[in-house]
Amino acid sequence: MDSGAAEIAHEQTYVSDLYRRLDDLRDQAERRRSGALRQDGGTQQERSQRDSTVAMYTDQVERLNAVENGLCFGRLDPVDGPPRYIGRIGLFDTDGDHEPLLVDWRAPAARPFYLATAAAPEGIRRRRHIRSRFRTVTGVDDEVLDLDADGQATDLTGEATLLAAVNANRTGRMGDIVQTIQAEQDRVIRADLNGVLVVQGGPGTGKTAVALHRAAYLLYTYRQQLATRGVLIVGPNTTFLRYISHVLPSLAETGVLLATVGDLFPGVRARAAEPDEVAEIKGRAVLADVLAAAVRDRQRVPEAALPIPVDEDVTLDLEPSTVAAARDRVRRTGRPHNLGRELFEIEIVHALAAQLAERIGTDPYADDPLGGDDAPGDPQLLGEADLAELRRELGANPAVRAALDELWPVLTPQRLVADLLGSAERLATAAPQLSAAERELLLRPALPGPTAPSGTPPAGTADDGTAADWTPADVPLLDEAAELLGEDDRARRAAQERARRRRIEYAEGALEIVKGSESFEFEDVESEILAATDLIGADLLAERHTGAEWLSTAQRAAADRQWAFGHVIVDEAQELSAMAWRLLMRRCPSRSMTLVGDVAQTGALAGASSWRSVLEPYVADRWRPAELTVSYRTPSEVMALAAKVLADIDPTLEPPRAVRDAGVQPWELLVPDPAELPDRLVERVRAEVEAVGEGRLGVIVPAHDLDRLAAAVAAAVPDVSVGADPDLDRRVVLVTVAQAKGLEFDSVLVADPDGLVAESARGSNDLYVALTRTTRRLGVLRLSAR
Repeated sequence: MDSGAAEIAHEQTYVSDLYRRLDDLRDQAERRRSGALRQDGGTQQERSQRDSTVAMYTDQVERLNAVENGLCFGRLDPVDGPPRYIGRIGLFDTDGDHEPLLVDWRAPAARPFYLATAAAPEGIRRRRHIRSRFRTVTGVDDEVLDLDADGQATDLTGEATLLAAVNANRTGRMGDIVQTIQAEQDRVIRADLNGVLVVQGGPGTGKTAVALHRAAYLLYTYRQQLATRGVLIVGPNTTFLRYISHVLPSLAETGVLLATVGDLFPGVRARAAEPDEVAEIKGRAVLADVLAAAVRDRQRVPEAALPIPVDEDVTLDLEPSTVAAARDRVRRTGRPHNLGRELFEIEIVHALAAQLAERIGTDPYADDPLGGDDAPGDPQLLGEADLAELRRELGANPAVRAALDELWPVLTPQRLVADLLGSAERLATAAPQLSAAERELLLRPALPGPTAPSGTPPAGTADDGTAADWTPADVPLLDEAAELLGEDDRARRAAQERARRRRIEYAEGALEIVKGSESFEFEDVESEILAATDLIGADLLAERHTGAEWLSTAQRAAADRQWAFGHVIVDEAQELSAMAWRLLMRRCPSRSMTLVGDVAQTGALAGASSWRSVLEPYVADRWRPAELTVSYRTPSEVMALAAKVLADIDPTLEPPRAVRDAGVQPWELLVPDPAELPDRLVERVRAEVEAVGEGRLGVIVPAHDLDRLAAAVAAAVPDVSVGADPDLDRRVVLVTVAQAKGLEFDSVLVADPDGLVAESARGSNDLYVALTRTTRRLGVLRLSAR
């Protein structure tokens, strides 16, 4: 047996022992979960505890299952001391001194695996990368860090393993980089939790992978702090989230909430599309002022007195001055609109009660003595108790309620935004700072038909103001509206109180039955036997039988708009609008955030041109920049072409340094006639499918030509995915630039690059993104007519 085979056999023995320990832990967790499932849970409290226990062990089993492939991937040989094996999780010996069998990659003891170099070995003489397939060790790669030993220094950690990973075929799912984290990436991953960290990195630098591994590291290092508040990861679209969804589970972390901005308003899934120009207007910071004005516009003062019929004989007049005074008093309290409604009701009802009391309770003879000095003097015959009864009756009067709803309606965020965007008049009142053309762009079309009544909700809007076609740019507006409106939860609290009273009444009945079943044989003798009624009262019994569903931190956070996350990570952060940043800052009042992106790749019209402009309103200059400068994914041949586009975007920007050659030069095909583009594209797609074998081909086309080109390719080439949420497991995926954000393919075809540039004010940025989605091959089909 040669030395290489002997080393593989040696590592196989150790790795097999690790898997036996993993199996023991999994069996133990499954047994405990099964035991918890067998508990019947007599009381609600016991059932809740059982559900919590089952969820805990289910999560533990899922974590252990997730690390099955590539459990151990490295070994450190210190100058002094025994070897340390590095893996996805930590495993310990159950015998003796609980010695570590496998060190979690996030532990401080594992850090030299990523940072040690020949110049700074950190006490390590050799670093070994262990390659495996499932439970079988397939190879080892050694790096000798001792300068006195025979070894060749390199600036890449685990170069052979790294190049093997980046040259491997794409699978439609992002893989983790835990085996190949480089030094500059490791510094970002292990940066401190507090404050805002901005990670600027060009194409192929591993920004997304670094962000995900940072989430895993923070959850490991600050487990107690983050377990209750959770970590939110925001991505640009649902395709991207599905693409990265397997990374954190493979790192034994399953409790992170992945979401787009369109998912961050509970009860709304914003998936509808709209023109970029409309999204840009909605994303402006001034929309916060527009919404505030829209709320004030709903706090009406009538132009003339409102008649309020109290009964058949009495009609009160609600004067504009009375309404204006009540409105101003409520506004001075600073309460949100819906919470101010209760105070407004009190003011109006008190004013109407005083008016009614003056009509029905005034003594006409108050100043007319019958003789001597016997004039009553007080013209008001009604006492305070009588006035309180009048207020109660007026508060429940339908005409009064209707007037209150007209003057100060309780609004949902959906109703406020839908009404604003559905009315040219409301937009003109609330948004005078926008031009008429901009307000016209924001206006949603009204329901068709000449008979649509005044005040009919906009198209796609339900009666309660919830729109069936919210767009991602609408969600920050809904969130802003929710802040301005507040939640009037009086009805909900009243319903909860009624339900609580019903439970107590039921419990009282149950206890009465128990008490009634007691023996009366010794009713004159004080019993020494404890009964159920001696131990528990009706209120406690009702509380113990209150249903409570067990939810994970991520599930609870997703359902709670006011949830404050322990840490927020934003990928493709340069794409977010000013209004989206307002939403995210509310989700993270601690400002513990990691923002990952590249301003050179900003495609959204409302996106960032600089990190300073994004962060200055929230943290001034108190944020930490970090930069990833090495491109591992993008070949040097492609990066050289992309660098020319980058120079057009901003000559001061430096492209990342590519560390590998693909051996294939990018090519360009001139198509003389636009009508020929579909046929030429089909030919090239077929050729590239053959060239990449089992790899993945991405076809990136202008949005305005998507339908035509997609139809041609789908009709001629099998296994093609196209649409709003394409299937990345297919061999060929046809997408727009916006859909391609953050994705990677073995080969990329860019159709009509000049069309990409022309269809957006940030078209050069889009072209830069399109050209750098490939890991190996790149082809461009250009219309020569352009």
